[in-house]
Amino acid sequence: MATIVHGAGERGAKASDDTYQVLPSSLDGGVASRAAIGLVVLATDQTIEAEWRALLSLPGVAVYGARQYNDAAITPETLRQLADGITPTVALILPGGRLDVVAFGCTSGAMVNGEERVFELIRAARPGVACTTPITAARVAFGALGARRIGLLTPYERRINDSMRAYLEERGVAVTRMASFENPDDNEVARIDSGSIARGVAALAAFDDVDAVFVSCTSLRLAEQVASLEARVGKPVTSSNHAMAWHVLRLAGVGDVLAQHGSLMTLPLPSAR
Repeated sequence: MATIVHGAGERGAKASDDTYQVLPSSLDGGVASRAAIGLVVLATDQTIEAEWRALLSLPGVAVYGARQYNDAAITPETLRQLADGITPTVALILPGGRLDVVAFGCTSGAMVNGEERVFELIRAARPGVACTTPITAARVAFGALGARRIGLLTPYERRINDSMRAYLEERGVAVTRMASFENPDDNEVARIDSGSIARGVAALAAFDDVDAVFVSCTSLRLAEQVASLEARVGKPVTSSNHAMAWHVLRLAGVGDVLAQHGSLMTLPLPSAR
């Protein structure tokens, strides 16, 4: 790569000062030599960054995040308010630098505001960038997995659950079974333990009319047990953070097979129809 040499004697260094050296330097691709991923994280989210550190720990793949204010109460009303903050938050992510993909880290927020509207708001700050949301990634993941009938596990109140079921079914995904912890406080949702989530996944996967289980909400912790749960229930399992991590990698052109993180992480993007 090109060697960069800054002029000797500049910025206060005197050419005659033999105690000071101006050194040549060369540039490489940096920590994002393979993929630069932008992530909008809700202010109350305690989970997505930790899970993505585990899922996206690959040489040359870097995640750059910015936090967006949100109300800890998860209601349709507070979720609609998220639209106002998306563009200014994206604008904070690596200004002037390269981003290959930008992800918006809220499943229910993307559903309530609509994926296309979220993409418009992202691209207002980053024109032309590839975009995803958890619900976008989940829908693409169902196609990659060949799963048409989904068991949906959420922490949301019934109004949001019913809206999410309708939203998915309008887009060709049958939600045949649904279960919820019905906890509207995002600060508490992040503390729902792994055993509770595993039992919920297993209960949904037990039904014959469920092809795969989707755990919705970036605050719910699932990534560390996807592979073990799949071995236990015999069906594909994914979550908001898990599906979106897979999707940003594939959108950025990173095709690494990561079987330790579950069946989805071994798959390419499905072919466009």
